[in-house]
Amino acid sequence: MAVLAPPVAAIRVAVRRALTDLPGDGPVLVACSGGADSLALAAATAFVAPRLGRRAGLVTVDHGLQAGSAERAAEVAALAGELGMAPVELVRVEVAGRPGGPEAAAREARYEALADAAVRRGAVALLTGHTRDDQAETVLLALARGAGPRGLAGMPARRDLAGVPLLRPLLGITREQTRAACAALGLKPWVDPHNSDPAYTRARVRSDVLPALVRALGPAVLDGLARTAGLVAEDNAALDEIAGAALATARHPAGGLSVPALAALAPAVRGRVLHAWARELGAPPSALSHRHVTALNALVTAWRGQGPAYLPGGLCVRRRADRLHLA
Repeated sequence: MAVLAPPVAAIRVAVRRALTDLPGDGPVLVACSGGADSLALAAATAFVAPRLGRRAGLVTVDHGLQAGSAERAAEVAALAGELGMAPVELVRVEVAGRPGGPEAAAREARYEALADAAVRRGAVALLTGHTRDDQAETVLLALARGAGPRGLAGMPARRDLAGVPLLRPLLGITREQTRAACAALGLKPWVDPHNSDPAYTRARVRSDVLPALVRALGPAVLDGLARTAGLVAEDNAALDEIAGAALATARHPAGGLSVPALAALAPAVRGRVLHAWARELGAPPSALSHRHVTALNALVTAWRGQGPAYLPGGLCVRRRADRLHLA
């Protein structure tokens, strides 16, 4: 009997854990670019899902940003069929004209396409191939931005995407393992040139910053960064629960929030309360930043009769006597 390569086994175990006890009878869909990470994930899901009585499908997105992208996407879709995956979708998206830089625009287009496919197909989950290395990069980028605890929590293993659970089973798996798994299975991953293009911030972190950290501190630094993300995520969950209760008690009878109630809160909790309230008012989460919450906080802790705080979405918050309210 052939011996199963350890990286293949590790990835299958990770996928099995993610798929066990999912509700419903719809398929699970793998988002696959054809790179080593998502290709290894697709192969593992194609193996594991049927053994759990679950259909495994695949979605590949053609961003149209590189020569030959359509052909590569077609090759990924064909391979999915060879692996016995169904349904299989090849989705073409338009990136040009979207706000933000090319990375952000491509990501937005990709996730819109993935969400649409998952909803149309009645998927019970959408799986992506983000690895421990991706998590370490995300934490470093968050540190550089001064993103605070939410950024340091990195990518969650599970989040909602248009009502469908988005799962990241490989956050404990290394990029080296996914490459080794592909080699063991005879799969030939595509190497995206954008991943080594110094024009992209994440590419510079991947090619320059992380290797420098590993040389200086040893390979365990990657595990440490990923573990930090998990620990901070647990703290975030606890603080969010406390903030939810505090928001409920801080509501003013006349509408808005009570300034004395807010002032009595610990700064970390008050910031989360104000962030949650701003989202409740209609501020777009993607545009809501630390400076907006700081402006709201100043109306509580440093008010000298100043004017309103302005939030994304054209929202204006004023302080009147002992309450904050939407103007």
